[in-house]
Amino acid sequence: GKKPLRQRVVDELKHYYRGFHLLWTDTKVAARMVWRLLHGQVLTRRERRRLLRTCADLFRLVPFLVFVIVPFMEFLLPVFLKLFPQMLPSTFETESKREEKLKKKLNARLELAKFLRETIAEVAKRNKADSG
Repeated sequence: GKKPLRQRVVDELKHYYRGFHLLWTDTKVAARMVWRLLHGQVLTRRERRRLLRTCADLFRLVPFLVFVIVPFMEFLLPVFLKLFPQMLPSTFETESKREEKLKKKLNARLELAKFLRETIAEVAKRNKADSG
């Protein structure tokens, strides 16, 4: 069954609260990283990726805030998310969306591995035919 309207509204508000809280935490960590960069320290690859993700999330937040601030605009949010799936900051993703992305990435990697395996087998056959 469906959840009552009140429960769905409360769940959505909790989702937005958690998303903004995570974004605020990421922003604080990114600010410290920028401070370290300005003072000549080198970031690790992981820190650099986190800093880039946080900056991208902050830039994605601007169009997202329009939907939150303008009254009744949140009803159009699913339409815009369907048109522009990367519009939402990463801290606002649900677990199902995250799993869907991981499945797509895994399928792409499997296809690439299959292609590379076939290519190597073909090259090996060609080399064997040339030498034999």
